[in-house]
Amino acid sequence: MPVDGQQNRARSRDSLLLVAKLQLGNERGIREVRVRNLSEGGLMLELDKVVDVGTPVRLDLRGIGETTGKVAWCTQGRMGIALDSPIDPKKARKPIGGTKPASTPFYAKGPGEP
Repeated sequence: MPVDGQQNRARSRDSLLLVAKLQLGNERGIREVRVRNLSEGGLMLELDKVVDVGTPVRLDLRGIGETTGKVAWCTQGRMGIALDSPIDPKKARKPIGGTKPASTPFYAKGPGEP
């Protein structure tokens, strides 16, 4: 029977490179960080600061929005975050800005445009 940490690590993770905004604990400043992998329950990001395990974090992830969690592990340059609530990691991969219309509607065309 796997221990809890092994069971959590068995969840599917998407490898990606995504820029996110991070607020650590009670710090006022917001940092831009690179997210290296993402799952419904957590993520790994790059950070040039070592932070205590259990430090609360607030993240703003593209396609997902604001979410919160706690530092699960931290080494020089990388950090694991356990999220407080599950997310849909596929939303972070969706293109920004929606879809482009197949053609320009007639009312948006200038005079003489086909």
